[in-house]
Amino acid sequence: MQKTPSLKHNFIMNTILSASSFLFPLITFPYISRILLPEGNGQVTFATSLVSYFSMAAALGIPTYGIRICAQIRDNQKELSHTVCEIFIINLITTLFTYIIFFITINVIPRFRMDKTLFLVCGSTIFFNLLGMEWLYKALEQYKYITIRSIIFKCIAVILMFMLVHSKEDYIVYAGITVLASTGSNILNFINVKRLVPVFSFSYRIKRHLKPILIFFTLTVTTTIYTNLDIIMLGFISGDAEVGYYNAAVKVKFILTTLVTSLGAVLLPRISYYIENGFQKEYLCLIRKAFDFVIFFALPLCIYFIFTAKESILFLSGDAYSRSVIPMQIIMPAVFFIGLTNIIGIQLLVPLGKEKLVVYSTCAGALVNIGFNTYFIPICASAGAALGTVAAELTVLILQLWFIRSMLKEIVYVSHMIKALVLSVPAFFALLLVHMLPIYNNFLYLIISFLCFGTTYFITLLAFHKCFAK
Repeated sequence: MQKTPSLKHNFIMNTILSASSFLFPLITFPYISRILLPEGNGQVTFATSLVSYFSMAAALGIPTYGIRICAQIRDNQKELSHTVCEIFIINLITTLFTYIIFFITINVIPRFRMDKTLFLVCGSTIFFNLLGMEWLYKALEQYKYITIRSIIFKCIAVILMFMLVHSKEDYIVYAGITVLASTGSNILNFINVKRLVPVFSFSYRIKRHLKPILIFFTLTVTTTIYTNLDIIMLGFISGDAEVGYYNAAVKVKFILTTLVTSLGAVLLPRISYYIENGFQKEYLCLIRKAFDFVIFFALPLCIYFIFTAKESILFLSGDAYSRSVIPMQIIMPAVFFIGLTNIIGIQLLVPLGKEKLVVYSTCAGALVNIGFNTYFIPICASAGAALGTVAAELTVLILQLWFIRSMLKEIVYVSHMIKALVLSVPAFFALLLVHMLPIYNNFLYLIISFLCFGTTYFITLLAFHKCFAK
């Protein structure tokens, strides 16, 4: 068995991966949004959102369950081999059934049949996800490999995007390149899997995995509902243009969420291993650090991008997306909520075997999202969808905090949240001063304002820390 990398190494690798996920849309989205315009952008986003439901059905909760179970037994080569084979067989069966339903759907429903080629291209992600076995690589903490191959494919995708996408009629080509960027490297995963599991020992104890996988599937279903249903409902109620406006706001939220959850992404396998082996002290230490990371990183990020929403949207998407500014300002608090629920749900409750509580919270979030979307989308369009997302994420957070109320004093310090807000005040005033300057270039404004805001916040944080350390 290969030596397990240090948690610091994993965090650095995942931070680099998150940075690449940040840079990829930052480089391509300003170009693509101006070429495809809101309608073309909305078409691809609508198709991707629909396919995500089929991908979810094919995955059947395996991405999270696979990480937990493989991390727990990673020191037992024989048991790991059995488990990997069993999970892959389950995933293969669900993928075949999902594709049957997918092909029927896009051929029967007129709205989907109109863009059949686009849906087929986006639907290839289902197959690539099967081959990728990403859960195994994460369970064994192979973050260096994941990072390198992901960056390589993203670079290839960037080159292809500028070479092949030149008009709004190229939206299908854009969709294909997006699939390549996100899941094309999964072919390498499949080829490379024998390095992690040298000997495949076929076992058919599939039944033992079904119950926990179905629980995780329910969790995935409810989460996907309130993260993608807003786009589906918006597309049907308000049309592709509104989806395009909303997607510009969601794109920024996605980038920030990826950065905020970068630490949590590497914790699940390590925490599962600590719990399985009784390392309680190490486990609690990791959870505390994860909470502090989100609190001191996500709160100032939300404040900054709420204030600079107009410049961010105009720089990333162009003047045609001015209606995306309000949805972005509304949706920004969701970044902070997601950061916290990622720790409580995926890094705390799941390793403890309490995934049912996560399911209950996400079910409540999905119901709130549906209710808000039904009422507000016809009235406010994309802004209504953003409001539904924030309400759903807040609902999930409140319920999960209630579920861990007996542990809160051990892992969360309310004073740290108050401190983060207080430390953001000087940075906010620095941002106001920059806003008063006659800077008319959006990119230049974002660079200067971010440097001033970030530097002020960091200096204040250091000064505050030294003051209280004495």
